[in-house]
Amino acid sequence: MVWLTNQQIGTWKRKRILVGSLLICWLILMFFTPKVPLHSFRHHVFADKRNFMGVPNTLNVMTNFPFLIIGVLGFVLCLGGSFFNISLKGEIWGWTLFYASVSSLAFGSAYYHLKPDDNRIVWDTLPILIAYSSLFSSFLVERAGERVGLSCLVLLLFISVFSVAYARVFNDLRLCLTFQLIPCLVIPVMTVLLPPKYTHSRFWLLATAAHAVSKIEGLADSKIYNFNGYTISGHSLGHLCSALAMVLLTVMLLYRSIRFPR
Repeated sequence: MVWLTNQQIGTWKRKRILVGSLLICWLILMFFTPKVPLHSFRHHVFADKRNFMGVPNTLNVMTNFPFLIIGVLGFVLCLGGSFFNISLKGEIWGWTLFYASVSSLAFGSAYYHLKPDDNRIVWDTLPILIAYSSLFSSFLVERAGERVGLSCLVLLLFISVFSVAYARVFNDLRLCLTFQLIPCLVIPVMTVLLPPKYTHSRFWLLATAAHAVSKIEGLADSKIYNFNGYTISGHSLGHLCSALAMVLLTVMLLYRSIRFPR
């Protein structure tokens, strides 16, 4: 009994240290990195500006369609209750919100890419941040416990809305950008540090890798577009790679099973 108590105390200390370290890293990034202005024309300039069948920026718009398919399918399966291997209410709430935000992203991002500007980018950014919040919350419920995950969900949703408002009011995208680094940096670390509750946990790492590649493709938008002979831009490929990450997570939910009860 004493051993179990000491083990629980040690686990809780590791969780607090990890969360505190993440907060410190975030503050350091905000303090030392230069301001990234929202109201800048170059943020809305993408390599592929082609117009097919009267749709502006056609491929950047159409490559959001996979988000709609995955989001609606995942949302329906979450509501069904028996298709995904989800054992806690906190996970159900997190995953349901995740797929709902992915569905919203399909419309928001398509709306933004039809005419990219400072006003429309909110409809692209906010669903992304909400999806990150709910996904990370679901991961924490699985790895750190239901109470920790749900507490972080409320906090992260507040930060998501605050980040978008901060960007609009102070013309600074740093909060939004650093918030989007969470899946790439934290999930791999916590995958190693905290034991999984379910099987097929490697899909977390595969999805994180696909997400990281999508960000790289977005940054190399013009270079990729030039390299492949102006067939498809890096930004459009980034959309498809992000959708692949969501497919991997959906496959994980379908095939995983409980490894040991927490």
